[in-house]
Amino acid sequence: MSAPSPEPRAGRTRGVVVALSKAGRTKIRYPAELVRDDGVRVTVRAPWAAPGVRDFGFVRFEPGDVFTEHYWRDRWFAVKEVRTGDGRLKGWYCDITRPAALADGVLAVEDLDLDLWVSADGSSVLRLDEDEFEESGLAERDPAAAGAAVSALDELERLARTEGLAGLLA
Repeated sequence: MSAPSPEPRAGRTRGVVVALSKAGRTKIRYPAELVRDDGVRVTVRAPWAAPGVRDFGFVRFEPGDVFTEHYWRDRWFAVKEVRTGDGRLKGWYCDITRPAALADGVLAVEDLDLDLWVSADGSSVLRLDEDEFEESGLAERDPAAAGAAVSALDELERLARTEGLAGLLA
């Protein structure tokens, strides 16, 4: 785990690169603005980084969307608030990950396949990619990590269905 970085001063922003890996390979790298780093949670903001539109059926990510992403150094998930370019909340996309590390301007995050989608109004809470998680073999290779991942998904789903994610992100 990395040491906390100082928070950006008012009126100043600092850039970082988010490096998302999966199964030991870099999945995507993209620039982001460091919004806050309190030593435990790192918050960044970035536009939709993938090329074109990605339509999941329950939400579309597209150019102009803005992601405010919350990563923890001590939790096994990341929560990404997704808004349109004009500020309308689409919802929250949650990745189950190993705890994040920030060093030398790179926020390193390892995706563990499990995801959760929570719609803006909270009426839709969807567990995603459980089949990919099973196929990944993590439970056999690293049972402790697999257990932490499933527990993190259960925790996020419980929060989403009861009090919502706003308290977690406050």
